[in-house]
Amino acid sequence: HLFESGGGLVQPGGSLRLSCVASGLTFDYYAIGWFRQAPGKEREGISCISSSDSNTYYADSVKGRFTISRDNAKNTAYLQMNSLKPEDTAVYYCAARPAGTYEYWGQGTQVTVSS
Repeated sequence: HLFESGGGLVQPGGSLRLSCVASGLTFDYYAIGWFRQAPGKEREGISCISSSDSNTYYADSVKGRFTISRDNAKNTAYLQMNSLKPEDTAVYYCAARPAGTYEYWGQGTQVTVSS
């Protein structure tokens, strides 16, 4: 139902834009969240956007550097990541929820920040 892309290797201070394409669900009914999990660490919720694009949330760890957005006409959500740091290295996942808990998860995309 969800497919992430856009990950890769980037130097510290660089940027990446992740995409999350949805299929098989009514995309504009769902809030979208971005999560990440680094090796040996718990999964961290870093950002989410409401179904109507009117409300967004950012974890303190990414606030001011990452921007979440969505294009309901394209069934796609995005995570623009700027000023990347080595500690941003993780597998990034998107997830969708109509309300309450997240029902659908993508397979993840690796982001590595290293010189």
